[in-house]
Amino acid sequence: MEEKLKQQPSNCIKVVLFGPESTGKTTLSKQLARHYNSVWAPEYAREYLQDKWNNERKTCEPKDLLPIAIGQMKLENTLATKTDSVLICDTNLLETKVYSETYYSGTCDPVLEKFALQNKYDLYFLTYIDTPWEADDLRDKPEERLSMFHTFQETLIKYNLPYVLLKGDKQTRLDTAIHHIDTLLNKKP
Repeated sequence: MEEKLKQQPSNCIKVVLFGPESTGKTTLSKQLARHYNSVWAPEYAREYLQDKWNNERKTCEPKDLLPIAIGQMKLENTLATKTDSVLICDTNLLETKVYSETYYSGTCDPVLEKFALQNKYDLYFLTYIDTPWEADDLRDKPEERLSMFHTFQETLIKYNLPYVLLKGDKQTRLDTAIHHIDTLLNKKP
């Protein structure tokens, strides 16, 4: 199982959209992939948990986290082979770790935690909560977005990960992200 959580080597720059639910990560992921004529790794948990909700009327449980993490890494590793420029990740294992600790009394499966910290990304885009809340079957804590934002930010700081805060309207966020990705691409050997 550990091999399935391991990030495979690739030649592309990897950036992650990171932050609370309903903060524009998927919208921005699609925009960036389009701008760079590249690929983006969607959030595997959305499909997995929507299917669970549709079929069982159940929400996420601790036993779901490793299958979600495995599915996410399979997507990321497959898509990383399809670009040599930039891979946009709508989420990553570190986000799964944050949610695990938030929802399940501060706990995270040790294997998930190991790879959440071991897998490397060139830059995180931390999305602020100044976007309108959009309800769906899976989103459940609109009143906790600010505290979740602080949890995500504290995680990036704790692990000394490179990040840029994205605030403002869609165009402002897109322009800021493009500026920082262009800087990374210009440094790429």
